[in-house]
Amino acid sequence: MNSFTFRLTLRVALLVTVMTAVVFAIGGWLLVSQMERSLQMMHEVEAKELGEILGQEASLAPALVAARIRRDADSDAALFIIQIMGPGGNIVYRSENLGATILPTIEQEEPHWTTTLPYLGRVHLSAFAHGPWRIQIGSPLAPSERLVIDYAKVGVMLTLGVAVLGIAVGYLFSREALRPVRAIEIAARRIRADNLGERIPVPAGRDELSALAQLLNETFDRLEKSFKQVRQFSADASHELKTPLALIRLNAEKLQQQLGDNAEANAAIADILEEIAGLNQIIDRLLFLAKSESGALTAELRPFACAPLVATLAEDAQVLAEDRGARFVVEQNVSGELRGAADLLRQLLLNLVANAVAVSPRYGVVTLHSGPVGEQWEFVVTDEGPGLPDEKLGRIFERFVRFAGDEEQTAPRGHGLGLAICKSIAELHGGTIRAVRRTDRSGLQLIVRLPFPTL
Repeated sequence: MNSFTFRLTLRVALLVTVMTAVVFAIGGWLLVSQMERSLQMMHEVEAKELGEILGQEASLAPALVAARIRRDADSDAALFIIQIMGPGGNIVYRSENLGATILPTIEQEEPHWTTTLPYLGRVHLSAFAHGPWRIQIGSPLAPSERLVIDYAKVGVMLTLGVAVLGIAVGYLFSREALRPVRAIEIAARRIRADNLGERIPVPAGRDELSALAQLLNETFDRLEKSFKQVRQFSADASHELKTPLALIRLNAEKLQQQLGDNAEANAAIADILEEIAGLNQIIDRLLFLAKSESGALTAELRPFACAPLVATLAEDAQVLAEDRGARFVVEQNVSGELRGAADLLRQLLLNLVANAVAVSPRYGVVTLHSGPVGEQWEFVVTDEGPGLPDEKLGRIFERFVRFAGDEEQTAPRGHGLGLAICKSIAELHGGTIRAVRRTDRSGLQLIVRLPFPTL
């Protein structure tokens, strides 16, 4: 219901329906106006005929007036209600269909008006002067109003029918109108990091769609250039940074061998070697993130068993935890199969465990749960650290962001890239990762959810 096709269909149907309703409304107004003009013309013709029958003799008796009308205009008297007054304003003739009703005498400039009379209902009246006679002719409006009501009913039914038809026509129109846009969308979706050379076919002509396709192609040209620059940077950084660091490390090791028993110098060289190792690790992780975010990182996804992966991971995790004075426990390891890169997922889980161990107190316990949850497989790493406020939980997956308790630190431990790499690996497998606070005590739960392989 939120699609543009749906909204365009509704707009077309609404436009057609409103236009139809307006046409019927104007038609109804014209119908009423035309019926009123027709009645007035008939009244004028009838009044002229009655005036000719009566002549100019003002002393005619009422009986003689009635006799002349019955003789020459009896059929017309049955169609209209007629009242004739003589020169003194006295009524000399009233048609039988008036019954006891006396037509009002209203002095006004307009000879035609509509009023409501007892027993007759709404009546359209006309008053004319012919010689000494004042002739009033009227027509009941009930037949005309029934015609207008029937017209309105038919108009409403036809408008509803047009509304239904308008939805069908609007849907066909929107589908056809958006067909070139869908073709552009399909072509654009095929363009990925490993397929940046493909372009959107430009429709013939020089309309808005061709301009849109050209603009998107120009955008993809710039993206392809940027991706190539990122990939080139990755290759250059790997060569230009790691080679000098390797030479520095080799020279430091040679210098260390020549220092002999100089404890202070040996300690300084050991610090240099440790920093070089840290720099190499930062470079490797930054290159990993750059490739992942640019789409250049690809992994061969294969089926693998989850239980053996967690079992082998537990051995390294226990050693890592013991080195920090903590314990690592696998509380749940359900058998199952996923599709992915087992080495990358092992790196993800080991990074989570390392982060949990780093924030846990001495003798703290870090646990791992592995098992299915609904249509996904869930890995949960739980620590007993100080935890974080809710507003900071989303930031722990950003680069170079590290927290110690509630305070953000510049370099408490590590370089703040491990959790960012975990997020990249999870997204590479079509999964998600999030952090939540523990409810039973202080600490965090890092939850990774990966989709089951599709058949």
